Amino acid sequence: MDIQTQGFLSIDQMTDKLLKQSQPVSAGTTSNGLTFEDVLKQKITGADAGEIKFSKHAATRLSDRNITLTQSQMDRLSEGTRKAESKGIKDSLVLVDSLAFIVNVPNSTVITAMDATNTDENVFTNINGAVIA
Repeated sequence: MDIQTQGFLSIDQMTDKLLKQSQPVSAGTTSNGLTFEDVLKQKITGADAGEIKFSKHAATRLSDRNITLTQSQMDRLSEGTRKAESKGIKDSLVLVDSLAFIVNVPNSTVITAMDATNTDENVFTNINGAVIA
């Protein structure tokens, strides 16, 4: 039986063509160089490394207390969280200028925020470390 290809590639030709176009990936890494563990951690936390999230409670507190953060303050908050993580702190008080943040370090999530000058008694509970950023 004579089949005319009319310019179409066979399955074998197409497979060879596609395989030659793709870049080889070393075992254990994705095409962008991340390991499976890196990708899994990003998916679990829902954040890229260094990205700080704010809980609904923290966002409400920021709004209620008319607190706005500059990019510099956000960067320092992120850096403070990274420092806390490197020391094994799980729940940290991070001080940035006159602002105080309670951060759940493993999740990179701000739990609550306040202006440090307006706290009732300047007492912070349920933390196991503090960072001045």
